[in-house]
Amino acid sequence: MEVLEETKQETRTEKKVYTLNTKVDKNRKMMLKGFTFNLWLLKQLPLALFAGLRITRLDTDGCVVTVPYGWRSQNPFQSIYFAAQAMAAEMSTGALGVLATENAPKKSAMLIVGMKAEFTKKANQLTTFTCEDGYKVFEAVEKACATGEGVTVETTSIGRMKDGTEVSKFTFIWSYKARMKS
Repeated sequence: MEVLEETKQETRTEKKVYTLNTKVDKNRKMMLKGFTFNLWLLKQLPLALFAGLRITRLDTDGCVVTVPYGWRSQNPFQSIYFAAQAMAAEMSTGALGVLATENAPKKSAMLIVGMKAEFTKKANQLTTFTCEDGYKVFEAVEKACATGEGVTVETTSIGRMKDGTEVSKFTFIWSYKARMKS
């Protein structure tokens, strides 16, 4: 067990640090503001707005998205509906892809190509989904731009209630590709 943790620590120190250009950082800040983000959600993802999703942290390392427990997101079993959890989890991974593709040297496209979910506890309060795979997403976009080939990356988002109880874990496979000039 110690060997795995030691290796994990070594890997973390080898991560490349990514910086955002001014325009992308401005968009990142917009996603963290309630009113402007709500307008964007209304136009692009109205179901996420209706469910009450909020991005509380977004940077090149990771993203945190919350989904409230209430009449808009609950199922008949008095817990957060799996689709609302999936939306929040997907947003925590997808927002990283948006940052990475907007920050890329070439126009890039992203597409979700796979998903796996595990549910471990009943989510019956505000649930926070955290994805710490930003470096993997930025590396994939960087590689896609450099090679011109599609690159897939697996990202994980873990949902926890306020007390830290893990309620679900989502794994998303994203595909990134530099767009061809027309």
